[in-house]
Amino acid sequence: MSGTVMSRTLTAVSADGSPVHVEVHGPEDAPAVVLAHGWTCSTEFWAAQIRELATDHRVVVYDQRGHGRTAAAGVGTDLLADDLEAVLGAVLAPGEKAVLAGHSMGGMTLMAASGRAAFAEHAAAVLLCSTGSSRLIDESLVLPMRAGRLRSRITRAVLGSRAPLGPVTPLSKRILKYATMGPGSARERVAECARIVHACPRASRVAWAGVLAELDLDAGVRELSVPTVVVAGTADRLTPLVHARRIADALPRCLELVELAGMGHMTPVEAPEAVTAKIRELVDTYLNAKEEAA
Repeated sequence: MSGTVMSRTLTAVSADGSPVHVEVHGPEDAPAVVLAHGWTCSTEFWAAQIRELATDHRVVVYDQRGHGRTAAAGVGTDLLADDLEAVLGAVLAPGEKAVLAGHSMGGMTLMAASGRAAFAEHAAAVLLCSTGSSRLIDESLVLPMRAGRLRSRITRAVLGSRAPLGPVTPLSKRILKYATMGPGSARERVAECARIVHACPRASRVAWAGVLAELDLDAGVRELSVPTVVVAGTADRLTPLVHARRIADALPRCLELVELAGMGHMTPVEAPEAVTAKIRELVDTYLNAKEEAA
């Protein structure tokens, strides 16, 4: 395998004809890793993982529809699964396996696609990072209130608010840090997340908030039969640890649940070394080891 790091972009075409922006980083003959970002984010969210993995992995990232350079064209978890299938078909050879990792809505994408033919064909192992499969509004800790109908109703209104986020300011960064990151998050990492989140179009942010509010992918978790690692921050207010523990218990082949002390919802940015290390472990075990055995 060559040590040259190369990058290219391409367009995958989803089942409804929607174009999906895809980037491939790293040597073409390296083991493949496919990364799916979360709500209000983009390919830029995986910058640390691309930087560390692309020297000896083929790192595939793509913009979910309505995010980054992929245009908005409907919402729904079936569409997320369609888009992932299109990306896998565009970047992987028939029968080629990859490690798939998803953060937040990206993890939900993997759950939604777990019963699809392309997923079975291409998924060697999975990393679910800071995500949930159902009851997102009811379990959210963004509002410091007692759990119940009132908190759920206000949380739904806040997360689905049509108010523009506006420019990144010191106040907006403090709000974002409180809602999505751990209290000890470094200033530069808060700024990085704020820049990415504030770039998400308001219409897409609102539309996808509605999908997440009604999410029920518990059946998809039970169909996720490949080896899976679950990662979550102990200070995650958006998808608290209860989600990670519930998913880990329901998965047919959960390898481990990694609880990152003091980390919030944005774990790939807050704790890039830990997340990247888990991806490497999965590649070494389920891609490299099998190639050596063959």
